Amino acid sequence: MATTTTALPKAPITDAASEPSERKPRRFGPSWFLVSPSVALLLLWMLVPLSMTVYFSVIRYNLLYPGENDFVGLENFHYFLTDAGFMPGMTNTLLLVGSVLLISVVLGVLISALLEAADFAGRGIVRVMLISPFFIMPTVSALVWKNLIYHPVSGILAAVWKFFGAQPVDWLAQHPLFSIIIIVSWQWLPFAILILMTAMQSLDQEQKEAARLDGAGPIAIFWHLTLPHLARPIAVVVMIETIFLLSVFAEIFTTTSGGPGYASTNLAYLIYNQALLQFDVGMASAGGLIAVVIANIAAIILVRMLGKNLTEKY
Repeated sequence: MATTTTALPKAPITDAASEPSERKPRRFGPSWFLVSPSVALLLLWMLVPLSMTVYFSVIRYNLLYPGENDFVGLENFHYFLTDAGFMPGMTNTLLLVGSVLLISVVLGVLISALLEAADFAGRGIVRVMLISPFFIMPTVSALVWKNLIYHPVSGILAAVWKFFGAQPVDWLAQHPLFSIIIIVSWQWLPFAILILMTAMQSLDQEQKEAARLDGAGPIAIFWHLTLPHLARPIAVVVMIETIFLLSVFAEIFTTTSGGPGYASTNLAYLIYNQALLQFDVGMASAGGLIAVVIANIAAIILVRMLGKNLTEKY
């Protein structure tokens, strides 16, 4: 007896792995509630001081006249921009930042390359000694340079000048901005050495050996292999140092107090001078907002100029 079977239609085989899973973003999931307290605290941490600074910048708020808090609009900004110390402060800030960046990057690359190329006993101790100034507080380092190195009577430089029969130089009085640049460069050069020396250790040694076999000298290897490899670390050093160098204050306050005149005054010290020495909080608040705008402009320029080195692949 023959039996007939009817073929049932087969369900289409679907590959679950091949179909993209469309997940709707959960805006108010458990993670959002866990993160929201810290986000709210950060917003308060930023918005409250910024809002108070904006409020003080548009009123006449002088600590010597506590009852006069009239609304003055942009008058504080006008007074700050036309103040006698604004242009010297801007110029000194740009000179300080540019000079320290140039010194730290150039010397950092050269010292890191020399330490990587040389093999001698005690190289680890030398590395530690080169990095150690970065961990000294700015006020302490400024006092050391002021009293032990720059002092025109008992300083080390004065002793050297006297040894050669020359007249000692009062560095902080005659060359104040140059002296501060040297102090700040001494503080930030170890940071550049630390970043660049760490990056130097990840350089492919096989490429260097192949270049040597092809007849390349040390200068050619440094120019064509080492420098391109250090493009990203140099960009990191420049961006991080610029952020902190725009707000240099302790070194100036400890050594020269912005003088003589405005010879060593930068924007940070000028704002301090307006707020705590002349008691004009409104004008200092306007200066603080101007400094924030300048810092953001510098950040945008740095991101556009150096951001490519942080994203491109080698």
